[in-house]
Amino acid sequence: SKMTVKAVKMPCTSANVYTKVPDGGWGWTVAFAFFVVEALTYGIIKSFGVFFNDLMESFDETNSRISWIISICVFVQTFTAPLSTVLSNRFGHRLVVMAGGLLVSAGMVIASFARSVVDMYVTIGVVSGLGYCLSFLPTVTILSQYFDKRRSLVTAVASTGECFAVFSFAPAITALKEQIGWRYSMLSVGVLQLGITACGSLLRPIVIREQEEEKAQPPEESTETKYMLENEQTCTSIESIDSGVDITTSPSNVPGKTKAEPKSEEPKQHGQNPVENNSTPPEPKTKLLDFSVMRDYSFICYAFFGLFATLGFFAPSLYIIPLSRSLGIGKDHSAYILSAMAIAEVFGRIFAGWVLNKKPIRKIYIELICVVLLSVALVAFPFASGFWGLMICSVYFGFMLGTVAGTHIPLLAEDDVVGIERMSSAAGVYVFIQSLAGLAGPPLAGVLVDTTKNYSSAFYSCAAGMVLGAMFLALVRPYKTGLCHHHHQQQQQQVEESTAGPPPELPDDFIDMDIGKAEHSGKGSDSV
Repeated sequence: SKMTVKAVKMPCTSANVYTKVPDGGWGWTVAFAFFVVEALTYGIIKSFGVFFNDLMESFDETNSRISWIISICVFVQTFTAPLSTVLSNRFGHRLVVMAGGLLVSAGMVIASFARSVVDMYVTIGVVSGLGYCLSFLPTVTILSQYFDKRRSLVTAVASTGECFAVFSFAPAITALKEQIGWRYSMLSVGVLQLGITACGSLLRPIVIREQEEEKAQPPEESTETKYMLENEQTCTSIESIDSGVDITTSPSNVPGKTKAEPKSEEPKQHGQNPVENNSTPPEPKTKLLDFSVMRDYSFICYAFFGLFATLGFFAPSLYIIPLSRSLGIGKDHSAYILSAMAIAEVFGRIFAGWVLNKKPIRKIYIELICVVLLSVALVAFPFASGFWGLMICSVYFGFMLGTVAGTHIPLLAEDDVVGIERMSSAAGVYVFIQSLAGLAGPPLAGVLVDTTKNYSSAFYSCAAGMVLGAMFLALVRPYKTGLCHHHHQQQQQQVEESTAGPPPELPDDFIDMDIGKAEHSGKGSDSV
């Protein structure tokens, strides 16, 4: 029978039940919600730089101390990723995202009344950082569950909300500051982020149930047929008396009783109801956090890829303007370079989703190519000179960043990494590991810049991390297919064979002795 993808009509608070992954349906609403959540989380984080000068003047602090606001926020966001997974598996994605939206909004609103930078560390760094984690990760996880064939394309397009936010929020907030000041502007941003709660209410859970096919029950055997079969089995038992089979007329005690035994006997022996045997088996209890992914070598390699690649995600956005200013480029033209990078990232995300949506294609290899090209972009920045040279590097970097940033988390759902069944737990652990690089990356780049007095060192450190990430990404597929273990197993087998020595030699008359014994026992039985 033809399988349907039509959802079962259920209340809005219940799950959408499909017979297979819909690749659409309510998933389009979830994709729109993810677009908005991306804009109100990562879009605001990347646009927060417009408040830096105002905070430095108001609190009389250095740029380094103000930059720790975002560093703490990003660290809390990624470090608490396993908590987001546990809460999502316990209470559902919808409630967790709605609670995260309230935390994000509350942290930003309270920060608008802050009197010191330490207050900002607590409000935006800790409170909003936790809210960002509870909002983003469950949304991208449930979006991956609604799509299969179109997963890469839809996720990439929906993730462009971050890019559009960077392109639009920065000038909008700047204009708003000139009218009402930075405190009321930050308050307005916090109120706007309440939209995350509204998006969370749209995240209906999804349940995939295989379509039940009614199996044709065999017609019941007539009484006459049963008696004939029973008599035939009785004769067989009498003829087999010499082999030790008891004489019986009960089909249940006869070997080969499958035709005579009623089908309801087997479930009763196991204490089951015959009706439940044809129904859908009960779903296994979901683990709050499945740490079995840490025993998967392919996931470990992928996690190390995310750890080192994160070094190249945020630092270029922070240092592109100082680098351009050091080259003698004006403030306005430097802003154009950052905007061009954001626009190029939009096209990179869409392009990556379109390519990864092609069949057949090995997505992990496409990701590897994009990471290598992104490393080349980071190395090219120090060699750029003038406005147009830096503009070309920024556009190239933004495009390649979009191909990687928009796909590295959804790629966990592919079978080459962990698969859709374990994506929720894998995403929590993966983002948690990323938190180390998210916290250490910008300060490390800052130390290199202060030591060398050259902004090029920041880009070289990002490129080095991206190259290491590419090396670990190249090992994901071999470990998944077992190629990395094959050579080790062959060496171990050769060592065991060399230590065991040659097999023991059997005597020439070994088989003759066994045959003689067999003939002797056969003659004895004949005489009996």
